[in-house]
Amino acid sequence: MADTERPHRIRRILIVGKRDSQPARPAIRRLARMAEARGIDVVFDEHTAAALQGRRRPGRAARAARADLCVVVGGDGTLLSAARSIAGRPIPILGVNLGGLGFMAETGPEEAPSVFAEVLKGRFDVGRRMTLDATLTRAGRTVARQSVLNDVVISKSALARMIELKVIIDRNMVTHYRADGLIVSTPTGSTAYSLSAGGPIIHPEMDALLIAPICPHTLTMRPLVVPAAAQVEIVLQTGDSEVYLTLDGQVGYPLRSRDRVRVKRGTRPVLMVRTRRRNYFEVLRRKLRWGER
Repeated sequence: MADTERPHRIRRILIVGKRDSQPARPAIRRLARMAEARGIDVVFDEHTAAALQGRRRPGRAARAARADLCVVVGGDGTLLSAARSIAGRPIPILGVNLGGLGFMAETGPEEAPSVFAEVLKGRFDVGRRMTLDATLTRAGRTVARQSVLNDVVISKSALARMIELKVIIDRNMVTHYRADGLIVSTPTGSTAYSLSAGGPIIHPEMDALLIAPICPHTLTMRPLVVPAAAQVEIVLQTGDSEVYLTLDGQVGYPLRSRDRVRVKRGTRPVLMVRTRRRNYFEVLRRKLRWGER
């Protein structure tokens, strides 16, 4: 499990809201007023500032980069986008969930003001979340490179036939998957797409890679957990189907036969605020309704 980092004094906050979300706006305004009442500088990303109808100016890139805290108001998708935008800078992220399941944005709208008040007082911990660096190469040329927090997914279109993928780990041949696709996820992403594909739940601060096939042709093909230091290479063997590479569910690329996707541990972890009100297992019980009848 990763070490916990002690938070520093908060002088500036970057607020990122869910795009085109009317319910997010009053929550954003309330949190901004709370911070400003304590003399804390508040800046917004461009889209959030525009959504507030010009009453707020977006923070300049230099000011946003010097933020001590990023508050994301929306859901896990908004948080994933914000994590990419801050590009590995040492800014802890507090997620405020407006609805839905939300494993990363775990603070609900009702408790957000009280949780935020504790965070402003420095009563929180920060945990490191492992990321993945994914590289797509075609005929020896790099087509795309992206850092992700959740997962790297290769999947077929709705009408395409089953695809075949060769998987190599640390230059060792693993197997050929014949399936609807394959997911390589971080522990944080183990509660996302991988969970619906039958993958295990892995504590988000562990160091590991999870490989989960999507609807495999052979039932003996099971999810595989490997060390975080492993380098996974996936080669598309299929040539007559529509296949796509999707990164964190938000960035996508069409694949061709013999394309290679290399996945390894990212060099820039994401810092996540952990409130002291509940632990990770309590979050799992509440989100997944464990123990309910």
